[in-house]
Amino acid sequence: MQLHQSGEDYLETIYILDKKTKYVRSIDIATELGYSKPSISRAMKILAKNNYIEVKDDGQIVLTEVGLEKAKNIYERHLLITEFLTNLLHVSEETAESDACKIEHVISNETYLKLKEFIDNYNNSNNK
Repeated sequence: MQLHQSGEDYLETIYILDKKTKYVRSIDIATELGYSKPSISRAMKILAKNNYIEVKDDGQIVLTEVGLEKAKNIYERHLLITEFLTNLLHVSEETAESDACKIEHVISNETYLKLKEFIDNYNNSNNK
């Protein structure tokens, strides 16, 4: 299933929160994103229905294998784009973060891989 930007944002947020706390609940996602609990609840039902997450009996939200893979991919794109914008284009961190959140959802895999290759080559040539 193709996820919309909001679904990708939820997965990325769950991934980041899990890295920080190891225990993620709907309220944590709502707090992090500034959304209402009913909105989060609806989104979690959709993500669970499509096998991206599992909601435990105690309310803990856990990424499935498919969800974890997707979340990692989104997060890696976010980090790479942020690095490109801040380190190579000297965009402010705040703007780079905001722009990366938007770009990570629409960039093609081909462009992402070329950008990654470019940054790797740039970093390797500047670390010699």
